Amino acid sequence: MFIRQLRYLIALAREHHFARAAAACHVSQPTLSSGLHKLECELGVRIIERAQQFRGFTPEGERVLAWAQRILADWEALVQDVSESSDGLQGTVRLGVVPAALPAVGVLVEEFYARHPATHVLIQQMSSRSIEQRLAEFELDAGLTYLDNEPLKDVIARPLYREHYVFLTAVEGPWNGVRCVSWREAADVPLCLLSQDMQMRRILDAAFRSAGAVPGIVVEANSFIALYSLVRHGPWSSVFRIPF
Repeated sequence: MFIRQLRYLIALAREHHFARAAAACHVSQPTLSSGLHKLECELGVRIIERAQQFRGFTPEGERVLAWAQRILADWEALVQDVSESSDGLQGTVRLGVVPAALPAVGVLVEEFYARHPATHVLIQQMSSRSIEQRLAEFELDAGLTYLDNEPLKDVIARPLYREHYVFLTAVEGPWNGVRCVSWREAADVPLCLLSQDMQMRRILDAAFRSAGAVPGIVVEANSFIALYSLVRHGPWSSVFRIPF
């Protein structure tokens, strides 16, 4: 029961709503509320700010939540270790991926699945900051993100590939045939770039600053497909980082 109560608590922290947390745990709302109340009784502290709607956790509740995330992660690791020794690795592997790394996912998952065919892989596109947060909260098993510029903390990191910069522009435009474009030249044309919540954009901003250039950004998007479309159909160019 204790592990189930911890699952209820973590689901409530994720959903910020009693009914949605109960649905995520596949139980009724009274069952979830009862389980959380029993957890409070067992620990002797009030965990949740009581109201008709979820209002947050008490200071003690925040500490309990942090412990719950660690305990549940250890419990799941124990279950995996035992099952792997007898039947091979099983369960769901949760992988967070920044948009720029999505093309590399197929190669990685193919090799992983070949070694562990009994697993189920859940791939979620998200920002580098979301990956860092959800790794810290044990809501992801691994992340595919950048190691430079904003390195992750408290994780085991393995470099997979390197990237280089490319200037993306229309074939029929004035840059046709040009093999090299400086940062200052790129900054002087109308640009469409990723939005500032994307780490690649922050890396590009740092590169422009290092060159003493201020880019003329006209359009921003948090989608690579949108940027490709803008370059193809509009008067804009863009700057990407792609694998070697």
